[in-house]
Amino acid sequence: MTTTIAHPDNVPPVAFTQDELGWIPWLQPLTEAELTDRHWAGLVDASRSKSDYFMLLAHDPEVLEARTKADKDIFYNPNGGLPRAERELSATATSRHNGCIFCASVHSRFASTHSKRRDDVQRLLDDGLDADLGERWNAVKEAAVALTDTPSNFGQTEIANLRAAGLDDFEITDVISTASFFNWANRLMLSLGEPVPAKAK
Repeated sequence: MTTTIAHPDNVPPVAFTQDELGWIPWLQPLTEAELTDRHWAGLVDASRSKSDYFMLLAHDPEVLEARTKADKDIFYNPNGGLPRAERELSATATSRHNGCIFCASVHSRFASTHSKRRDDVQRLLDDGLDADLGERWNAVKEAAVALTDTPSNFGQTEIANLRAAGLDDFEITDVISTASFFNWANRLMLSLGEPVPAKAK
């Protein structure tokens, strides 16, 4: 686990994109042959054994299981709260602000798919904080970024702006949860590996 892996032939992308990027780890992931019942439980979804990222996190299966269940509840829970598109918008704004090109690519595609606002999402990737996305999306974007700043700048102003844009308490909680989760996820992706350019179409 402590031996690092170099990828001298990879030229990581440097621009934010909605294209489907790859990701390669700097540490050795587990192989399927190494997985025990404990590891499979940690993956939650067996299909995640095909992902180097999740197989790397599987070195600590209990933490991976907690992480994955939190992820699913924050992004896929249909019981109230933000529409899926705006949960993905919050994750995209957080990833854009943290400089995680891989995470931004994944969640910007989801935001575009669920909102049908691909051009607005691309403007967020291109312009970052300066992108004008309309009152509601601006409030979500600015709250996510304020939570991402170190130290955090999130406070009463952001909550007031979210309320003025029409968000209720459950929706505001989702903005906080999605941005907070991705501040953690970005740090894992940025410290454990690097993105790979999209395959030529």
